[in-house]
Amino acid sequence: MPIFVVQEHKASHHHWDFRMEIDSVLKSWAVPKEPPTEEVVKRLAVQVDDHDLSYADFEGTIPEGQYGAGNVKIWDKGTYDMISRHDEKMVFKLKGKKLKGEYVLLKFEKAGPKNWLLFRKHQD
Repeated sequence: MPIFVVQEHKASHHHWDFRMEIDSVLKSWAVPKEPPTEEVVKRLAVQVDDHDLSYADFEGTIPEGQYGAGNVKIWDKGTYDMISRHDEKMVFKLKGKKLKGEYVLLKFEKAGPKNWLLFRKHQD
């Protein structure tokens, strides 16, 4: 099963890095506020560079002067099932300790070409 990881990143701007194993890399989004655990909460998720799969286990300090300098710790980690994947929308079921259930990443081009919304899908 593919993995996902959320790394809390205390860099120049405190944020969370949401990463999913897709096409043999970690597709990555920077989320300025804590990822949503409730259905009513939507978060901006800005797509950033892909990372190697080995980065899923990284915790530690990135030294000053390097890209992303600051402290990184794993906030949540688990596996997921991709339910549907299109250019502008992905629906997936997360199986983590904090993030559980169906989530959506929806491209939000009005706000910029790399901007997406991350939210928990309403459960009927």
